[in-house]
Amino acid sequence: MKMSTVVDSTTGKSTGSKVRTSSGMFLQRGSDEVITAIEKRLADYTFIPKEHGEGLQVLHYEVGQKYEPHFDYFVDEFNTKNGGQRMATVLMYLSDVEEGGETIFPNAKVNSSSLPYYNELSECGKRGLAVKPKMGDALLFWSMKPDATLDPLSLHGGCPVIKGNKWSSTKWLHVSDYH
Repeated sequence: MKMSTVVDSTTGKSTGSKVRTSSGMFLQRGSDEVITAIEKRLADYTFIPKEHGEGLQVLHYEVGQKYEPHFDYFVDEFNTKNGGQRMATVLMYLSDVEEGGETIFPNAKVNSSSLPYYNELSECGKRGLAVKPKMGDALLFWSMKPDATLDPLSLHGGCPVIKGNKWSSTKWLHVSDYH
């Protein structure tokens, strides 16, 4: 595991950033039977061929670590040369988190106080639509609308972990084959 990076939209290269403070690693697509089975299940679930997906990214967030709100889609040509635009993200929760660590969608127009777990959310989690990490759950969200335009409601982030650890795995899916 190494400190997580973000993609520089000018150069397309990975770079360190204060907006993302987790550690992570990538698992190559189809590298073993377990990963192949996960990729097949995700392809069946999303109706997006497994060849359109990047490798799985495994992430670990310790107390205080977070990922500021961001988009998974790209606004530059460099990062869309291989596989085209990222159209969807599957975020799989590999652990429960005692407190904090929610995935937040700050642009979503919802009344979060109606969520059954609203009182369990951190202050960060109360700033939009929040999903509490629960081991075994997966969250699918789209970065593009059905008309292939980018969706500003897909803005999302990871709230700081307050107590415990957060383990997750991310799979980004593109409009075309990703190599």
